Amino acid sequence: MRRYLVERTFPDGLALSANADGAQVCLTVIGNNAEDGVTWIHSYVTHDKQKTYCIYDAPSPEAIRSTARRNGLPVDRITEVRVLDPYFHM
Repeated sequence: MRRYLVERTFPDGLALSANADGAQVCLTVIGNNAEDGVTWIHSYVTHDKQKTYCIYDAPSPEAIRSTARRNGLPVDRITEVRVLDPYFHM
C-alpha cells in the first residue's frame, strides 16, 4: 500500500467539534474511506484551521479523490510520500 500526503484548504476553517458529533463525523469518513481501501492515518491542522495535511494509506490518488468526494472534503494536492525516520541509522 502506498502512503500519501493530502493537502486541503478550508476557507472558512475546518468545522470539526471535539465531541460526540465530531467523533461521528470521523467514523463516517473512516467507513466511507474503507469502501475504496483508503486508510486515514492522521492529520495536521494549522492554527487558523484553514489548512490540513493528512496522511493516508491508499491504493491510488484516484481512490483518495473518490472518498474525498463521498465525504464532501476538498483536495488541493495529493503527494506520494515515504517515511524518513531520523533514527534509521541506529
